[in-house]
Amino acid sequence: MVNNAKENLSGVKNILVDAGYTGGNFVTQIKDIIGATVEVIKRNGWGNGVESSKYNAISNANPPCWQYISSNYPKCSLSACGADVGLPGSQIGNSEVGHMNIGSGRVVMQSLQRINQEIGTIENNVNLQSFISNLKSKNGVCHIMGLVSDGGVHSHQKHISTLANKISQYGIKVVIHAFLDGRDTLPNSGKKCIQEFIKSIKGNDIGIATVSGRYYAMDRDNRWERTTEAYEAIAFAKAPRHDNAVSLIDENYQNNITDEFVRPAVIGDHQGIKPEDGVLLANFRADRMIQLASILLSKTNHTEIAKLSSILSMMKYKEDLKIPYIFPPISFANTLGQVIADNKLQQLRIAETEKYAHVTFFFNCGKEEPFSGEERILIPSPKVQTYDLQPKMSAFELTEKLVEKIHSQEFALIVVNYANPDMVGHTGNIKAAGKAVLAVDDCLAKVLSAVKKSSNTTLIVTADHGNVECMFDEENNTPHTAHTLNKVPFIVSCDNLKLRDGRLSDIAPTILQLLGIKKPDEMTASKAFITLGSFSSLAVTFDIKGTIGRNND
Repeated sequence: MVNNAKENLSGVKNILVDAGYTGGNFVTQIKDIIGATVEVIKRNGWGNGVESSKYNAISNANPPCWQYISSNYPKCSLSACGADVGLPGSQIGNSEVGHMNIGSGRVVMQSLQRINQEIGTIENNVNLQSFISNLKSKNGVCHIMGLVSDGGVHSHQKHISTLANKISQYGIKVVIHAFLDGRDTLPNSGKKCIQEFIKSIKGNDIGIATVSGRYYAMDRDNRWERTTEAYEAIAFAKAPRHDNAVSLIDENYQNNITDEFVRPAVIGDHQGIKPEDGVLLANFRADRMIQLASILLSKTNHTEIAKLSSILSMMKYKEDLKIPYIFPPISFANTLGQVIADNKLQQLRIAETEKYAHVTFFFNCGKEEPFSGEERILIPSPKVQTYDLQPKMSAFELTEKLVEKIHSQEFALIVVNYANPDMVGHTGNIKAAGKAVLAVDDCLAKVLSAVKKSSNTTLIVTADHGNVECMFDEENNTPHTAHTLNKVPFIVSCDNLKLRDGRLSDIAPTILQLLGIKKPDEMTASKAFITLGSFSSLAVTFDIKGTIGRNND
């Protein structure tokens, strides 16, 4: 890693020389370049870890551009988990939560916390009662499908068992299509989760019908062959059959297959979905359920479709799916994107496939359509089985397009997402994670060069949650594939600022002040800095995630 860092440092120097810097101290040159720049680098999965840890992929890689920026400019830390982002106290943050807090400029009560508080009293929910009445009238089976996990990122197994038990009390047979986690939880925690889940539904007419790793059932990268394999097990019982879910998981563990990658399997005598049956989609987070929901609703032509009598989801997934839902979305006024649009400024959102929804839908707090003046660019993610096989992902293709847009100087705000640290971090492969870190660092150097050639630019560097800074769980002696509870860095490249620690929701008010725009009353968070002098009002934010912005002066 040290040799790689030296090679990267040389590359960064070359880029800076190309931008017009020759001779002198390299650190000073970077300070000169960033002097009129704010770069908010929200790196997906890039948290503040223990620098001396051998399992910290960031410190191991020693990314040169990041090291110089973090050593020479005002720096603070932002909380990205628990109550500071609207989650239960010890709950890890995630990309959806992070983007909503950043984009809204306020602490947003998240779906997990909201459902925890309300699920015990949902019997009278109109859409749930309609769903139950339809099943009773047709003598149909209720198929509940979702991530049986205590991770709390896409779902929670307690929500699923509560729904199953409540519906079963109406004399309706309930079957569970259980998706295994191992990504937002330990890789082999699925067996324990399933065992606990079975205990929670014991005594009712409820059983597990299929089991699938989330790699198949919850794909969001247009790998329709994965979604189809899970769907065909659910709808037609077309998959290997096993006696029970626990023995299936044990068999996979014996073959070194962890939860996420368990192939779809049929449990017991499940025969598929019948026309009189109904489906309840129990994940509260939308992005990894849209493909499966699209097949269920015959919105694709990827496979034969089973007829069903009704469908219901926990939360609203997507407007054009038109699925009734139990918990209506919370509306947001005066988000960052809306304020930029209301001020007649142009903005850009750019990411590769894996994080595109986050810089658009989630950053805009559930608004699907772009704001006026909002342009969106999607860079396809590479078609590999797992991203440790290609740690660079599409970062360089994204950067090429990003640099072009920076030079155009047509946008007041550009929101960018570099997915590498998070997506590769989820694989648990620390060597590949280091390569992902260095790839993003190389891209940062290219962006610095582009920013230098543009006037009135300010650079902010941050992240939405941690991940890649902790790649191994020493307590459980297993790779660490989940997010962390660590704070994330927040750096502003202006020497005339003094930063204070805060939370993710402080970012939007900070950007607005940099752009010279009044913070709306709905943004209850505070700016993350104290101004010590005048500075440029062009903001660049990366969501390695990130954003870049410029005002019109």
